Amino acid sequence: MFSRAFDSLRRGRVFITLHVDLQERDLRKINKVVGEHSGTIKIKLREPAVEGKANATLITFLAERLKVPVITIVLLRGHKSRDKLVRFDGLSEEELRRGLL
Repeated sequence: MFSRAFDSLRRGRVFITLHVDLQERDLRKINKVVGEHSGTIKIKLREPAVEGKANATLITFLAERLKVPVITIVLLRGHKSRDKLVRFDGLSEEELRRGLL
């Protein structure tokens, strides 16, 4: 089920493809993982995509959800796109699955 979302596992690094939907800044909305859709993990964020705020919110959200330091999560591709490639250092694919889905 997750083979397309979890691209590869190399030397303690897992690369994952995410699709991020940005919400209008509505404080009632929360950052959340929606699930897996079309081979990517879908996440909804309430922060606007202005000056990298959504990317920073995404990294912080993932770190809090996975209970890891922010420094272990690296946005590799998709800085200005909804589709992002993120590297997670020091986590196994199973740990990511449990933490995100």
